[in-house]
Amino acid sequence: MHPALWISKTGLDAQQTNVSVISNNLANASTVGYKKSRAVFEDLLYQTINQPGGRSSQNTTMPSGLMIGVGAKVVATQKDHQQGNVQTTDNAFDLMINGRGFFEILMPDGNIAYTRNGQFSLNEDGTIVTPGFGYPLQPEIQVPEDAQSFTVGEDGEVSVQVAGQAASQVIGQITITDFVNPAGLEPVGQNLYLETGSSGAPQQGIAAENGLGGIHQGALETSNVNVTEELVNLIEAQRVYEMNSKVISTVDQMLNFATQQL
Repeated sequence: MHPALWISKTGLDAQQTNVSVISNNLANASTVGYKKSRAVFEDLLYQTINQPGGRSSQNTTMPSGLMIGVGAKVVATQKDHQQGNVQTTDNAFDLMINGRGFFEILMPDGNIAYTRNGQFSLNEDGTIVTPGFGYPLQPEIQVPEDAQSFTVGEDGEVSVQVAGQAASQVIGQITITDFVNPAGLEPVGQNLYLETGSSGAPQQGIAAENGLGGIHQGALETSNVNVTEELVNLIEAQRVYEMNSKVISTVDQMLNFATQQL
């Protein structure tokens, strides 16, 4: 079998994965807090026929060798945690982190997940939870039933105005968690990430302090997907896929010619 067939096959497989990554980015172009991904490519093993630097005679060496690659593959998908744009809302429970850090979310199994999506709401107990599945924000914040207003400071301090009281009442503190390598977090869907050995240990702190981002109330962080950029990447992936397909077609014609003529 001609080796170019297998080499081009790996190129087709790699570009199929690349298109899947791009399509997921485009599908989440309107997802609040979504971070775009990119496929990381790597060339495969090489068949070494002549080693570079090998002796060609008693007094000479080969300046370059003869090595034939066997294709490419996608070895990773990297998350780009660049800040998204600001979307102003009129909802007091919409929170945005301006800078580094994540909100902590308590999962049903007791583990902690992390998110950049600040679209929160209240459950039947007055607890601040995620809108989709009602997972509580950590540390847990419970808003009194008689609260007339809800305010979150840039440092995450939560206060409410209660009927009959002139001064506002502090009911909790929203903390921010950061990681040495946010790209190492594991995305699990629902705008949530889990800690991994690659991300490093979570580092919890007060918002707007020690390099952590500040919290903005009444705003959301939009997806950092650039639709134009993704469409250009999609066109490039399509062309590379077509070229690999062309190689297979060319090799097929070569083998057909050899079969008919010999």
